[in-house]
Amino acid sequence: MKLIKSILILALPLITILSGCQKDIIGPLGNNPNPPGPVKNVQATSQSGQATLTYELPTDQDIAYVKAEYTLLSGAKREVRASFYTSQMVVDGFGDTEEHEVTLRVVNKSEVASTPVIVKVKPLENAIRIAFRTMKVIPAFGGVNVSLKNTTKANLSIIPMRLEGYKGWVAFDGIYTSAADISKNIRGLDTIPVKIAVIIRDRFLNQTDTLFTTVKPLFELPLAKTLYREMQPVIWPGDQRANFSNNGTDPTGVKAMWDGQTVNFPSVAYTPPTITDQGPHSITFDLGQLAQLSRLVIWDYPETISGRKTYYYRGNMKNFEIWGSANPNPDGSYDSWYKLGTYTSVKPSGLPYGEVSDEDQTTAAAGLSYDLDINVPKLRYLRIKCINNWQGTNFLMITEVQAYGNPK
Repeated sequence: MKLIKSILILALPLITILSGCQKDIIGPLGNNPNPPGPVKNVQATSQSGQATLTYELPTDQDIAYVKAEYTLLSGAKREVRASFYTSQMVVDGFGDTEEHEVTLRVVNKSEVASTPVIVKVKPLENAIRIAFRTMKVIPAFGGVNVSLKNTTKANLSIIPMRLEGYKGWVAFDGIYTSAADISKNIRGLDTIPVKIAVIIRDRFLNQTDTLFTTVKPLFELPLAKTLYREMQPVIWPGDQRANFSNNGTDPTGVKAMWDGQTVNFPSVAYTPPTITDQGPHSITFDLGQLAQLSRLVIWDYPETISGRKTYYYRGNMKNFEIWGSANPNPDGSYDSWYKLGTYTSVKPSGLPYGEVSDEDQTTAAAGLSYDLDINVPKLRYLRIKCINNWQGTNFLMITEVQAYGNPK
């Protein structure tokens, strides 16, 4: 008997727990069959591709949310919900500027809806159409360049295509961005005329007209990194040493910029962050051959923040210059150098220092490409001058470079 009693005593808590679990039923949070009152005094403010609705909620105590139902240009039905903690909502996804009816209902915790209130909205022009009017497609080295203005910083899907004979229009990789100023190069094309078409979509699958053009890409080759060399002397007069080490033994240096490593420390050209009173830091290297240069791709070193490799940070260059020479003066002066460009590294997201988006990370990890002035003679030596970095000082950290041009 004692054994049976013990078993019953142990079983009682389990029965209680199981009984409690049976009460966790998914469904309405209330049991009120009476519909709540409707919203009142609805006002609509038109915006690009959307409208903001403001309204007064009824006094019912068990309101769960307000929902808006409407039809998009594509014929798709869309529903937007707003919490009872707010008295406004955004109805979006409009691809035109026509008048649309939006049906508003208040829903209580028993999922009982109020009588509908119909409001008419007339959205302003969609951001994709505004951006489309600014879009240009021009020749680039090894491909074409697509540029446009996205003044509202909307999320855009830019779909470039080329005509490939019997295959018809074949899409390149899409460009997905919310940057205000967009300029993307599509590489890997031959130097023969190619027919290009570009459309822009938003996340609601609204789509612009198609921009058609014919472009003849400019010729370039990646210059073989097996020919790249350090200068002699390695630290060119006027430069900073690029072999700074955090612990005194890390094998950093200029030659790390062509070892194929784009992420890992210490494979990085790293000038001393402790030297802040000698002006902009610069490094110089030898391409090993004369070439008509077209661009330089730079891979910044991604610092680790909270376990994540992060770009646009510390010694990554923000404002800088690139110089080229065929026969540099050994005294380190710039009198034998051509300025090939002044550049600013732009974070696509525009987020504050130390914060990055996935687009920021993907863009920088692929290498940042900088077009060089082509109206100069063939050159062999490059000098990178860091005016200031993302930290606001003047040291630099570069993991890899790749020069492009025509050595013939």
